[in-house]
Amino acid sequence: MSQVSRTREEKSKQSTSSEYIKMFMRGRPITMFLPSDVDKYYEIKTELPPEKLKLEWVYGYRGRDCRANVYLLPTGEIVYFIASVVILFNYEERTQRHYLGHTDCVKCLAVHPDKIRIATGQLAGVDKDGRPLQPHVRVWDSVSLMTLQLIGLGTFERGVGCLDFSKADSGTHLCVVDDSNEHMLTVWDWQKKSKVAEIKTTNEVVLAVAFHPTDKDTIITSGKSHIFFWTWNTNSLTRKQGIFGKYDKPKFVQCLAILGNGEVLTGDSGGILLIWSVYQISKQIKAHDGSVFTLCQMRNGMLLTGGGKDRKIILWDHDLNAEREIEVRRITAEGKADQFILGTSRNFILRGTFNDGFQVEVQGHTDELWGLGTHPFKDLFLTCAQDRQVCMWNSVDHTLEWTRLLDVFRPVMSFYKIHSNLARTFLFLLHRWFVLDAETRDLVSIHTDGNEQLSVMRYTVDGTFLAVGSHDNFIYLYTVTENGRKYSRYGKCTGHSSYITHLDWSPENKYIMSNSGDYEILYWDIPNGCKLIRNRSDCKDIDWTTYTCVLGFQVFGVWPEGSDGTDINALVRSHNRKVIAVADDFCKVHLFQYPCSKAKAPSHKYGAHSSHVTNVSFSHNDSHLISTGGKDMSIIQWRLVEKATLPQNDTAVEMGTNKVPITARDSFTQPSTPVSLNQPLDERAASENLMDGFSPSFESDMEHTVKISEEQNEEQSEGSSLDPGEPNCEEPPSEMSEEQSESTVIEDHRENSPVSYQLEAQDDL
Repeated sequence: MSQVSRTREEKSKQSTSSEYIKMFMRGRPITMFLPSDVDKYYEIKTELPPEKLKLEWVYGYRGRDCRANVYLLPTGEIVYFIASVVILFNYEERTQRHYLGHTDCVKCLAVHPDKIRIATGQLAGVDKDGRPLQPHVRVWDSVSLMTLQLIGLGTFERGVGCLDFSKADSGTHLCVVDDSNEHMLTVWDWQKKSKVAEIKTTNEVVLAVAFHPTDKDTIITSGKSHIFFWTWNTNSLTRKQGIFGKYDKPKFVQCLAILGNGEVLTGDSGGILLIWSVYQISKQIKAHDGSVFTLCQMRNGMLLTGGGKDRKIILWDHDLNAEREIEVRRITAEGKADQFILGTSRNFILRGTFNDGFQVEVQGHTDELWGLGTHPFKDLFLTCAQDRQVCMWNSVDHTLEWTRLLDVFRPVMSFYKIHSNLARTFLFLLHRWFVLDAETRDLVSIHTDGNEQLSVMRYTVDGTFLAVGSHDNFIYLYTVTENGRKYSRYGKCTGHSSYITHLDWSPENKYIMSNSGDYEILYWDIPNGCKLIRNRSDCKDIDWTTYTCVLGFQVFGVWPEGSDGTDINALVRSHNRKVIAVADDFCKVHLFQYPCSKAKAPSHKYGAHSSHVTNVSFSHNDSHLISTGGKDMSIIQWRLVEKATLPQNDTAVEMGTNKVPITARDSFTQPSTPVSLNQPLDERAASENLMDGFSPSFESDMEHTVKISEEQNEEQSEGSSLDPGEPNCEEPPSEMSEEQSESTVIEDHRENSPVSYQLEAQDDL
């Protein structure tokens, strides 16, 4: 258990004494001096901030490793997912709604025959205390965004790989294949939440499952070198294996569809379409160079196939003769009719027609995401990932302003700043860092510092100095001249015993505060030769321009009990100095009051990411917070609102929560305010490798309108949605007791807690 204890001497007896608090991280003492204006530390109260976050927009799409996960609903919305959020995006009104019921990565999606109800399956996870978050399937209403049923808790292992609603009985049943070693196939009467059949499929990967649309007793699965036809009889399943016979057995049977005559059509990794009749192949068609990754049966009976290597979409007639094809290379104007939606392995969602081409509706990063920076006076922010893309986003229009692919290997971080009136972006890679002009995207300069990875960069408030922290334990200082185009080495801060993790400048450009990987807090005198300030109590009253260091008196209360020192990835103070946002290793974004100088401080917690949250940054006017997920590659935009001013019926921008018996806190977001958009065209769509999913669209489908519930519930803002029976990883906020005796000296270093605290008085050195 973390604990604060203190020793205090009367200032009248020892006027030279300086109070400090010690936090012990993995047994290492971290000393933090109390500012002079803190007279009675134990009278400090740390409360929940009045500000809260509302999820406003989610950037990105998970297409790289998922299939058949893009659909068009009768409401005119495209439904897809990324991280633990299922997104309903109206591309005409430019609005999003969000289903937030899941607790970890959403992996698959199926739409009920009524086109209203949706089933989504998630992977297993672990909360911050090591308790399992079980994989399961949620069936929910796409109009009200209410959870209708939760299926499979304790049944599925590792995750849900694929699923499908039955068609012949109007969607009464749901079949699911999990990610266990045996890839268990289960059939559910989902409305009754009852499992009616279960069987092992194969030890090889299963990529697709489908109910036969006319034969309610037939289920088909396919995957690595196999296709199985299952006959379902009451509570049992029997298997018939598809026979390839004289035809070459493919490495993967990647997708399947049922033709109008009841025959099964498969696409495989060899680019072949196979027609199956009574468990045997009746016809073979060479369709694509490289894999066939998806099949889509059109309403008019025609077929769409999407290839990988050839980047082609082919339209087939009723006799499976290729009628038209198009290569997804250049993004052109919006189509007017016979549109279809497709998702790609480069995490694009495109919309268009054969005649008019395609335009980008959704795009995002394709590899682990770490870099984030917000513009100092515009509604723009910059992201950078290990996919080598630098992306500038507009947070008002929710559009991509521009993107640049760097011809370097694995950029790991970025930072963005303004010098004078010129926008500059900064990306660093291993021991090299780059300066880009944010207006022209031109490369301004390249610099090298040391031989190890660079980890943090920070400008002074006037842009005249740049500090670069490295994994070689040094901080490199540069002067910035010629309107941000010339960088000259000024000095080097030497003294850390581990790599630099965070740093901040003082307003006068005189001092730097830095954190390191071994939990040091050091201070540096820059004008006097970048010297280490030995007497750290001299720096206790410095007013730092920014606060991104995760260790310090004003922020140490953000650390959770039992932390090992790696649980917090990023921290940022708002420009108005009211709140602190924290990105943690447990998929959560936290909002704390600033300053946060009490252990175990309470916070508002928000779940939407499904991977470690790598970075957070406030917009220039503190109206929004941007957060980035690491391996989930998502960018999430939150709107800051004060509890007292939360509107009750603001359907344009707010989230609402409808409580239903099956869930404790299922939440969703109402459509955000419609804005006009001129979607920039991205030439990088030419590098698409495969098509993950199609959804045909026609004008008549848009006629159906649905009124969305306007009820508001602020309960959602303090946590992610959890269901009864699921492990609750949200611990109630707690505060330290303020009734500790000042005459008692207690120092408790418990073996099972890496973090403890001690408050003492010390003579100035």
